[in-house]
Amino acid sequence: MEQLANKLADWIKESVLAAQRSGALVGLSGGIDSAVVAVLCKRAFPDATLAAIMPCHSNKTDIIHANKVAKKFNISSETINLETVYDSLLKIFPQDENYHVNDKLAQANTKSRLRMVALYYLAAQLDYLVVGTGNRSEIAVGYYTKYGDGGVDLLPLGNLVKKQVKGLAEYLEIPKEIINKPPSGGLWEGQTDEGEMGITYNELDRYLTTGEADDAVKRRIESMIAGSAHKRAMPQIPSF
Repeated sequence: MEQLANKLADWIKESVLAAQRSGALVGLSGGIDSAVVAVLCKRAFPDATLAAIMPCHSNKTDIIHANKVAKKFNISSETINLETVYDSLLKIFPQDENYHVNDKLAQANTKSRLRMVALYYLAAQLDYLVVGTGNRSEIAVGYYTKYGDGGVDLLPLGNLVKKQVKGLAEYLEIPKEIINKPPSGGLWEGQTDEGEMGITYNELDRYLTTGEADDAVKRRIESMIAGSAHKRAMPQIPSF
């Protein structure tokens, strides 16, 4: 794990410098993935890493955990409260019942996209790159918001399944309460990654690393992969 952590930190540094930028910016959510990425960025840029904590009607425990990581690893942070902007934005959209079929998901994705806007504003001000927190498991099945948490410059965890991220978190000494809590995007009260996906990370990781899964799990994963292919590709253009 030490070798992996060092290689990832070096990769972050090399990628940022190759883009002629001066540091790394990461959204710190209070979850395991963002904690790992923030610590790796701190290793890459000890004096040029910023963590943005962006509450938007968020779980208060997540905010506490995000601040705990920033404090433990001496990572500079800024708290950008997006609640007023988010509430104002929802008010300008059509209120007709035809527009309320997928309220919960549409609103959750809006939170994620507002965070992307905030990150890129800060990154432009500081001349930093935005370092994303998505891992291989999430990317494979499209479990992220297009142009939200998927809108980043670098994805250092992109080749690691969730189990590997957990191992790296343990090596980096991320607080245990963050490692052990159910993975969640904090999108709404009681929301968890596994509950929303309908499969566990262990099932998903097993399929991605071995190709093996129970029939129902395999069908679910393959359906998610197919349905999210557009997220992993540039926008399509006609072939003529």
